[in-house]
Amino acid sequence: MVTRVAFLGLGHMGLPMARNLVAAGYDVIGFDVVPAAVDAARAADIPIAESGIAAASDADVVLTMFPSGRHVIDAYENGLLAAARADTLFIDSSTIAVDEAQTAHELALAAGHRSIDAPVSGGVVGAENGTLAFMVGGSEEDFASALPLLEVMGRRIVHCGGPGLGQAAKVCNNMILAVSQIAVAEAFVLGERLGLTHQALYDVASNASGQCWALSTNCPVPGPVPTSPANRDYQPGFAGALMAKDLGLALQAIEGTGTDARMGRLAQELYAAFAAGDGASRDFSGIITDIREGTV
Repeated sequence: MVTRVAFLGLGHMGLPMARNLVAAGYDVIGFDVVPAAVDAARAADIPIAESGIAAASDADVVLTMFPSGRHVIDAYENGLLAAARADTLFIDSSTIAVDEAQTAHELALAAGHRSIDAPVSGGVVGAENGTLAFMVGGSEEDFASALPLLEVMGRRIVHCGGPGLGQAAKVCNNMILAVSQIAVAEAFVLGERLGLTHQALYDVASNASGQCWALSTNCPVPGPVPTSPANRDYQPGFAGALMAKDLGLALQAIEGTGTDARMGRLAQELYAAFAAGDGASRDFSGIITDIREGTV
């Protein structure tokens, strides 16, 4: 039975996830290399270790939420795996490349541990509310071991297959999301120029074949969906920089598999341009402003 969780990476997503584990009765010890994240975790009454290695040394589960695959692999190789007790379950919820997830899995197994990749979808709101979706790659046994813990932080947990296939599902899902968010934004801009009100277009499309998450939850114009980022001047949510990063991983997968994914390539190009400016820190639905102005 899991009693102690080392939670490494206490940023915008990691901190609320860790807080939900504490609320569910898990013994959580955290760490982050960013002092502000450490301060926020302490303010949330999450105990902080002196290092990630120290946190991992007495844990049943080590859960990482890092910015990139290089961070995950470096942490594994530079003491994290060596410090953990034999047969520790490593859960990586970072969004990284499929081959990086497979490398991390192999490193963990070679060090005598268990490992799954479990990237998430649902953004900060999902992390705060414990309603994230987890896409999991790894063995059936390791998935079953992790499931009770994941169910505290998420509402939908899907075992996608072997090592790396959680990341594969994440990259495919986010490519769909990016393409659909751009399509919804273009439709609203077109509707504006044709004389449609935002509400009229929303009322039609949300109950017709245009219905999708990018419209019904993340509507890119203020008004129709009061909880969408458009009503908060596009405060994320899911920032443009993160979408650009995920689409970079999608492009890597597209090229590595020789897939004819022209819409995915175009979405990557548009979000790279969006994130090169102030879109990096705005919700990714804010790309509608660049479409309206013709700057992407």
